[in-house]
Amino acid sequence: MDGVRIAFASTDRSTVNQHFGAAEAFAIFEVGAASSQLVEVCEFIDTASQDGNDNKLPGKIATLAGCAAVYCLAVGASAVKQLLAAGVQPVRVEEGSCIDALIADLQAELASGPAGWLAKALRGRAGVDAARFDAMEAEGWRE
Repeated sequence: MDGVRIAFASTDRSTVNQHFGAAEAFAIFEVGAASSQLVEVCEFIDTASQDGNDNKLPGKIATLAGCAAVYCLAVGASAVKQLLAAGVQPVRVEEGSCIDALIADLQAELASGPAGWLAKALRGRAGVDAARFDAMEAEGWRE
C-alpha cells in the first residue's frame, strides 16, 4: 500500500481517547488513498505513575518511528517539540473522535492532493527513497 503510517492515541482502537503523554496505547494504521489497515498496536505499562514525567516521552516517540502523525486529545509543549524533531506531526482532536472518520478524511485528502503536514510527510518520504537509490548508484555495481 502506498500511504502513510498514522498513530492514534486510543485504548479502544475505534476512538481517539488519550492525551499523548498519558497514552496507554497507540493504534497505528497504514493509510492510503483507497484503503487503510491496522498494522500495529503499541501498549504501555503503568502510564499513570508517569503522568507529568518527561522521561516517558522518548520511548513513546521512538514507538512512533515511521509515523507521519499522531492524533491525540492533547499534547504538551515538550512533547510537541520532540515529536516534530522526530518528524511526527501531533494532531489534536476532540475526545471521542472516530478513527474511521479521521482515516476517511485523510484518504479524501490523499486522493485530492494532500496539503500541509500530510504533503510534507509524503515529500519527505519520497526524498528518503530517492536518496537511498542515489546512494546505491554511487556505490556502483561490481561482480
